Amino acid sequence: MIPVSFFSQHNEEAEMKSLIESEAGRYSKIAGYNVNPNTLNYDLRYQRLELNVDPDQVFISGKVTSHFIPNENISDIYFDFTNGLTVSEVKYHNTNLSFSQLSSKEIKINFSSALPANVLDSLSISYSGVPDQWEDGLYFMNTSDGKVAFSLTEPYGAREWFPTKQSMNDKIEKLELKITTPSQYSTAGNGLLISETELPGNKKLAFWQTNYPIPAYLVAIGVSNYVKMNDTMGNPPFAFVNYIFPSSAANSSITNNIEWTKTVMDLYEEYYGPYPYRNEKYGHMEMTFGGGMEHATMTTLSGFSRNLIAHELTHQWFGDKITCGKWNDIWLNEGFATFGDHLAREKLLSSYTNFMNFLANEKEYITSLPGGSVYVPDGSEGDKNRVFNGRLSYSKGAYVLRMLKWILGDDAFYQAIREYVNRPNLVYNYAVTSDFNASLLQSTGKNFTEFFNDWVYGQGYPEYTIKWKQLGNHIAFKVDQAQSHSSVSFFEMPLPIKLNGTNGETEYQRLENTYNGQYFVNPVNFTVSSVEFNYEYQILERNSTVALDPALSVENIEKSSVKIYPNPVKDMLHISGNPAEKDFEIINSEGRSLMKGNMRTEINVAKLPKGIYLLKTENSVFKFIKE
Repeated sequence: MIPVSFFSQHNEEAEMKSLIESEAGRYSKIAGYNVNPNTLNYDLRYQRLELNVDPDQVFISGKVTSHFIPNENISDIYFDFTNGLTVSEVKYHNTNLSFSQLSSKEIKINFSSALPANVLDSLSISYSGVPDQWEDGLYFMNTSDGKVAFSLTEPYGAREWFPTKQSMNDKIEKLELKITTPSQYSTAGNGLLISETELPGNKKLAFWQTNYPIPAYLVAIGVSNYVKMNDTMGNPPFAFVNYIFPSSAANSSITNNIEWTKTVMDLYEEYYGPYPYRNEKYGHMEMTFGGGMEHATMTTLSGFSRNLIAHELTHQWFGDKITCGKWNDIWLNEGFATFGDHLAREKLLSSYTNFMNFLANEKEYITSLPGGSVYVPDGSEGDKNRVFNGRLSYSKGAYVLRMLKWILGDDAFYQAIREYVNRPNLVYNYAVTSDFNASLLQSTGKNFTEFFNDWVYGQGYPEYTIKWKQLGNHIAFKVDQAQSHSSVSFFEMPLPIKLNGTNGETEYQRLENTYNGQYFVNPVNFTVSSVEFNYEYQILERNSTVALDPALSVENIEKSSVKIYPNPVKDMLHISGNPAEKDFEIINSEGRSLMKGNMRTEINVAKLPKGIYLLKTENSVFKFIKE
């Protein structure tokens, strides 16, 4: 592997942001809903697309067979489907059914008698026409190598080229793609290539099949004069299949990056768990638009940068295996995928310095505006720029995960992530933020509800003012916090602190900051020359300051109901409230520890010399005077 220089990495960061913007720009008409209520009365189990596609002609024809189970007695059924393509007939058990194509981009089909609940049934819809090239769906393009037809349908474009169910509450359990093309073209698609058959009239039939549940927007085909690259990856190995343009196949930088996909796959299997579609394949099919799309088992790409490959591959776990259950929760797709780019940079692509520079730039980008939530607010699902917002859904969503990793530690975090993608109720299903929170609680025993309220549903970021002073072999801190947006009253976060000594010593500390104006007193066994905050950009913040304050006074600041008295004290220092046997430490004004033990209702301080002392507990610091 050739290391990525800072200059080229900087260019790739700009490229990634540009690709995100173009990705958002493709979603030119997002309907303002997550669920079509007309399709709630059945479960879509299987679809077979038998289509004729010729990249030389902007036209498709064929039929789609759908198997479904009504969950109540139904006399009609709706599918999401454009009225820009013409339905010629609907067949049900060899009988023609009446139907209506609606301006709402639905087809309503009427049954001659009601279908019973809980009984598997099927019908076929035949149609043809010219796909709208201004809508997400099936595109026909020219390339320097020839013609290409390919689908890009996130979020609501599947209905532009086949009748289906787009609501985020149902996945198609099994999908078959039978695509007939002129014989000079090859077809790429989801799942396994079952067969390629030469047909009369210089035609070819490609048959792809996936047996993993798939949402409609991840169904995909690509048709062109592709060069097919068949390989294996992983241990144990599974199929690695790429369909790329002839000029790309002749470009060693592209083929080298495709080969590198094996390396990042190994990395992700280590950190996320086994690739979710091992029984079928992974690969890429090439297109002409900027960016990429994480179609299940076969990503569609227009470029082959390693950062883009890493981003889209991560989606196979986060977005494909587990899919956001509402477009409001798109960060569960895009934030995770962007975090996958973090992981690839950290472990494979960047030097430590370059990775730190990348994180600094991301932090600067995210906090460049004072507001904006990771969660897409209700009512904004129809705003493509808000749903696919690079700063919020992508970069801040990824940083939410980085902060969770800082809170939990690497081992506990990645273990929790591996468990999340294998939760029985979420596997190959949909998830929303509360599901991820519940999974974290189950894995770690920690409830992150307040964290998500602040960082996912809330807006903005904190700004810290940290003052410090060394007291002998202890160091005291006072932490104040301001917030950039009124939606969050306080960000409870552990603060990363690095102590630098006068003789080159270093020590790392973690301040569990739970309220404003909080004091901390921690031991340190060397003379501190400087203090660094957020030294590896573990958390989001902006304009924070750290300063030595020789006049720092440690006040009687406490969060609990625990009180100490009398103060000043001669003999017995009494503790009221419920100390709950917490450890305590008494420190003199020079920072030297004089007494340690478990909190009781009283502490005998009669032997202490007269002076000012600190009583330090797990959550509080008290100052008292010994008479």
